Amino acid sequence: MLSEPDILQSLMKARTRLSAAAWLVVRDTHAAEDIFQNVTLKAMTRPVLFENEASLMSWALVTARREGIDWQRRHQRESLGIDPEILNLIDREWQSPQAHPLGAKMEALQDCLAAAPESARRLLRLRYYDGHSCEEVAEKMGLELNAIYKRISRLHGSLKDCIEEKLGSPDASGGQIL
Repeated sequence: MLSEPDILQSLMKARTRLSAAAWLVVRDTHAAEDIFQNVTLKAMTRPVLFENEASLMSWALVTARREGIDWQRRHQRESLGIDPEILNLIDREWQSPQAHPLGAKMEALQDCLAAAPESARRLLRLRYYDGHSCEEVAEKMGLELNAIYKRISRLHGSLKDCIEEKLGSPDASGGQIL
């Protein structure tokens, strides 16, 4: 679960993206900033906790969009906002994986992860995506804590080597994913 400082730090890192999501709806910079502040306040005071940063960002983007639509309805005569149908199209586009060009390194990482054994992907998923501590990962996988540290270290090295190989880096060692 994300702590309050983690939530605040994540939202501040994503301030531009969240304000832009609100601005697309309201077309007013000051209103978009107010909406960002409202989203931050709601995130900090809501009774439900966020499991990881991805769930927080997903919730925050949807909330910013909804707050923008509410603002637009309240200020309809003043606003020259976007038609709700167009907003729905934009929302679907933002949710699609193709909407976020990954760049060569991220594409190489995805390829390397896809080539990794399921046990390695599971370990990485538990540790980084689900946000479990190494102790929790060891317990879930039925392994010693030291074994988890060693596997993660080897995986980092293997992924680095694989990415360098895919990118044609001169210091690539041609390592295989463990």
